Amino acid sequence: MTSRHFTIAIDGPAAAGKGTLSRRIAETYGFHHLDTGLTYRATAKALLDAGLTLDDEAVAEKMAREVELAGLDRDILSKHEIGEAASKIAVMPAVRRALVEAQRRFSEKAPGTVLDGRDIGTVVCPAAPVKLYVTASPEVRAKRRYDEITGKGGIADFDAIFDDVKRRDERDMGRADSPLKPAEDAHLLDTSEMSIEAAFQAAKSIIDAALSRNT
Repeated sequence: MTSRHFTIAIDGPAAAGKGTLSRRIAETYGFHHLDTGLTYRATAKALLDAGLTLDDEAVAEKMAREVELAGLDRDILSKHEIGEAASKIAVMPAVRRALVEAQRRFSEKAPGTVLDGRDIGTVVCPAAPVKLYVTASPEVRAKRRYDEITGKGGIADFDAIFDDVKRRDERDMGRADSPLKPAEDAHLLDTSEMSIEAAFQAAKSIIDAALSRNT
């Protein structure tokens, strides 16, 4: 890792705030940003668009290798049915290998990159000089998701969202391949009672210190 290239790995469960934090960090430092979850969603969408099955690992791997990271549209890929399909292919080892390879290539961009997901610090970029694990209680994360939906004029059921958050946690943390967990040297940011500004300032102090050591 040289001063010409710097990677920030951000992991954490759904709705913990890591996406918002990652995008702000990338903008602040002029780094490239990748929401790695969108790579799985893009693969799933490609399968759905082609009318292909979601249980053929070889076909899913082929689609994963064709995903263009520069063209990921958050609004389109955030649809619920795409997320459900993504959760089915994300457990396939061949799909994970293909997308991890692409994510690692992305992480090498100069002057630096910010990648957020579930296994960045543990699998994708284990040598990243900064690793953050952003989390919050399931209740807080469900409330954030609920507020986000209703804030856009949608209709939401808090209990259903809360159950979904817990199911996703169990699936992400319990899978055999690349389970969600903090890297041993990750800095923990619990945003349950922390504003995005406070979380950003905490992350910034960690990043600034690592950048000064890296020059």
